Amino acid sequence: MRLENSFIGARGVGEKTERSLWERGVTHWDDVEDGVLGGKRGQNLREFVRTARPKLREGDADFFAGALPSGEGWRLAENFRDSTCFFDIETTGLSQHSSVVTTVSLHRGGETTTLVRGQDLTREALRAELDAADVLVSFNGKRFDVPFLEGKFDLDVTTPHLDLMYPCRRLDLTGGLKAVEQAVGIGRDSGVDGREAVRLWHRYEGGDDAALDRLVHYNRLDARNLATLMDRVTDRLHDEVFEPYASG
Repeated sequence: MRLENSFIGARGVGEKTERSLWERGVTHWDDVEDGVLGGKRGQNLREFVRTARPKLREGDADFFAGALPSGEGWRLAENFRDSTCFFDIETTGLSQHSSVVTTVSLHRGGETTTLVRGQDLTREALRAELDAADVLVSFNGKRFDVPFLEGKFDLDVTTPHLDLMYPCRRLDLTGGLKAVEQAVGIGRDSGVDGREAVRLWHRYEGGDDAALDRLVHYNRLDARNLATLMDRVTDRLHDEVFEPYASG
């Protein structure tokens, strides 16, 4: 589903009104003409479309992230796919006070970058990677990854952020990332989980370079698989939310 199919960014236009417009064949910004919606809501809708068109041409993801309801951020996915950064971090524990970030993998434009503690994992490197993206995508990153990065590297992450855990829950896909991947048919070959990732880091600190290789491979898989997961989840939401009206 593309942003051009969305009307709930307009003030006073909720999901019920949006569905009513779709049912009447008003399924794209191009279909919004005088009279498709009366009163103040109609005026707001037309103003939203007039504003949204140049914002989309400019790649202004912040505008749409602010306009859409919090649970509808998945609608940015198709339009901003090429400028999205899929990211995942590994740490030595759950507490920001007693744990450190060991690796951060960032996948964008088909390329994956992994930053490693003690090598190239710095505030400046993270800032450059995050600033290069229009949209960030994570799994449970709003509660875990972003607060960790902000706290440990004195960052303020303001890039629009789609946390896939929430649209997954909307589709009754629950549990951690590995469980959700399995549920939607995404395979992985690392044989590593979160606890093993911590052990691998400690083994690396003890001089085992091969342990770091395994950890990096695992972290990179997490980031790359988020791209596939986003595509599958947003395709399912498209089929559930919009396709019945688009094909009608």
